[in-house]
Amino acid sequence: MTQSKAKVEIVGKEILSDGWTKLTGYQLNYTDRNGVTHCLPREVYHRTPAACILLYDPKRDVVVLVKQFRLPAYVNGDPAWMIEVPAGLLDGDEPEAAIRREAMEETGYTVRDVRFLFKSYTAPGSITEVVHFFAATIDTGDRTSDGGGLAEEHEDIEVLEVPLQEAFVMVERGEIIDLKTITLLQWVLLNKGEVR
Repeated sequence: MTQSKAKVEIVGKEILSDGWTKLTGYQLNYTDRNGVTHCLPREVYHRTPAACILLYDPKRDVVVLVKQFRLPAYVNGDPAWMIEVPAGLLDGDEPEAAIRREAMEETGYTVRDVRFLFKSYTAPGSITEVVHFFAATIDTGDRTSDGGGLAEEHEDIEVLEVPLQEAFVMVERGEIIDLKTITLLQWVLLNKGEVR
């Protein structure tokens, strides 16, 4: 694969917001592969790294998902209580430690064998967030608490146990519209024979 001959120089930077997360405006001198330089304004939303996990019970052919309020979906006019895989920010932890913590907090499941799958930018055109994707098999004995999130973080999370085939139908009906969840459901569909 050949590398692009484009050249980028950041010539201006301004913090536009520094609240819950940071939003920075940039001015770029972007010289394209034809040698033409363009002055481009761009904005970058800075998000810390995160992790997500597919919890799959092969004996019952069930995935454990969570449902919680998401303001961006609400603002867009989509269903605001989104169905997702458990996920959360790393908060300074290694990705595997973070996802074990998040799985317990959100679902009440203690995960045993965690499998790292891959990492991915969620929206590389505007967001710095990198998400680490994991999968783990579970069974009913692994549920050691109710889950539901942390009260001090004002989390209000409903735990759902969904038959795997029904989860695929929910994607088709537009009931599951979270990309990380759809990605992990596709992964388990492609790799179901080795997830036991």
